[in-house]
Amino acid sequence: MRTRRASTTGSRAIAVIVIVWLVIGLAAAAQRNYFAGSSATCARVGTTLVTIVAGPLNYVGANPKIDCSAPRPSR
Repeated sequence: MRTRRASTTGSRAIAVIVIVWLVIGLAAAAQRNYFAGSSATCARVGTTLVTIVAGPLNYVGANPKIDCSAPRPSR
């Protein structure tokens, strides 16, 4: 029984750390105004998602940018 309790405590700690990490990433994306406007291009959505996932790394100088272009349909 003791082993099961220890693994549950460890899982909860990891879950809390991940949630805090993502909340910090959301704050960084909001500070950079990535949620303002209505243009949802590939590059803008990618940059926003990478900024959220990078989380606290944004505050130590990481500034992720995504540059993507979709192929144009043939005529």
